[in-house]
Amino acid sequence: MTLPVFAIVGHPNKGKSSLVATLSNDETVPIAAESGTTKTAVRYPMRVQGETLYELVDTPGFQRARRALAWMAQHASTAAERPEAVRRFVAEHADDASFSAETALLSPLVDGAGIIYVVDGAVPYGPEYEAEMEILRWSGRPSLAVINPIGARTYVSAWRDALGQYFRVVREIDVLAAGVEQRLDLLRAFGELDESWKASTERAVAALERERERVGGRAAEVIAQLLVDALTTRLTCSVELDADESVARADLEARLAEHIRVAEHDARAQIERLYQHHAMDRDEQSLAVLETDLFEEKTWAVFGLDRWTLAGIGSTGGAAAGLGVDALVGGLSLFAGAALGAVAGGAAAWFAADQFANVERDALPFGEHQLTVSAAKSRNLPFVLLGRARLHHRLVATRTHADRARLVIDSEANPLRELEAAERSTLGALFAKLSDLSADAPASLTEELRKAVGNLLRTND
Repeated sequence: MTLPVFAIVGHPNKGKSSLVATLSNDETVPIAAESGTTKTAVRYPMRVQGETLYELVDTPGFQRARRALAWMAQHASTAAERPEAVRRFVAEHADDASFSAETALLSPLVDGAGIIYVVDGAVPYGPEYEAEMEILRWSGRPSLAVINPIGARTYVSAWRDALGQYFRVVREIDVLAAGVEQRLDLLRAFGELDESWKASTERAVAALERERERVGGRAAEVIAQLLVDALTTRLTCSVELDADESVARADLEARLAEHIRVAEHDARAQIERLYQHHAMDRDEQSLAVLETDLFEEKTWAVFGLDRWTLAGIGSTGGAAAGLGVDALVGGLSLFAGAALGAVAGGAAAWFAADQFANVERDALPFGEHQLTVSAAKSRNLPFVLLGRARLHHRLVATRTHADRARLVIDSEANPLRELEAAERSTLGALFAKLSDLSADAPASLTEELRKAVGNLLRTND
């Protein structure tokens, strides 16, 4: 099968390099606000599991399209001669500095690349673009056009009318935020434009869809393991019987909190690598919610269960939501006999930051006892971790490799859908099973949790 090669061409500073980065999942593609960043044609392969599915060629923008077209017109008297005129232009002007941009962007076409022509839907259409499109048509290569609305869609309609006269396929795509389906649609379209690429593009689409499922499954596995770790980690120390155990307890709780913070940080890093974001720029100060201390009360309120759910009161009534009061507080009798308002308020207070840990005491020989601290009885902690992980995963998974802005994660700007009662019930039951373990979690329980998390990630949007 012929390996598809797509040359991304157009006017300078219309998002060509950004589209290359998006379609190749390559964060190393140079992108800058000023025009002229791309000086020569550079190839970027799209690889999945080490196999190249297709190549993208980033090219300089047209500089002297009218002069180039005029030269070609002098060397072609019929439509049949036009592709050869384009080849002759490239060959005879290879060392001509005045046409360096044109020869660089046309060379891949002469070698057999398909064309993706990029325009900006925020600027008006003008006749200066017609020379470019005419040259591309003369090349005889299969082509499609992409309208990239940089900041606004003001002139998208006019561009569609103009581009439709030169290209069989026209798509509007915000290259900084293009979804996976939009990217796959371009591949499918090229398969229809060039029969020789149909098998290759279909194979590439299938491989990319499989890879999306694989990476999503691995992300769910990472998040599930984070939750297992948070609920099953137990830290211990021995304390003499007559000693003040408050110091030892505070130390264990601080160590447990730090352990969970580090585990969450490592899980985020793993997920970013899964989606090939190795050099993502973060502004830690602007990550207002996700970077809020995991054990601050604000974080519990944003990502954990609300006070009504904590009290076991939901739309389905009482504990039918799957998480009754006793389950939520690990069997404590804190709320026994309390009025409804006091129950709700007490729940919120009990799940505050400094009470996430559970302490157990066991007698030891020689006048000592052992303190064990864990988060096993904290029914809200896993929901907090899961909510934060869902938000982080969604923003990373949908982020294109052309987006070089700092990653800003804000629960108000990027709200998550609330968990349904059945989902809360399923997750609550799994978390309860984990909290009852005295040893490592069995693989079957971890797999159940992974599946539940995977279902949530697939419906995150």
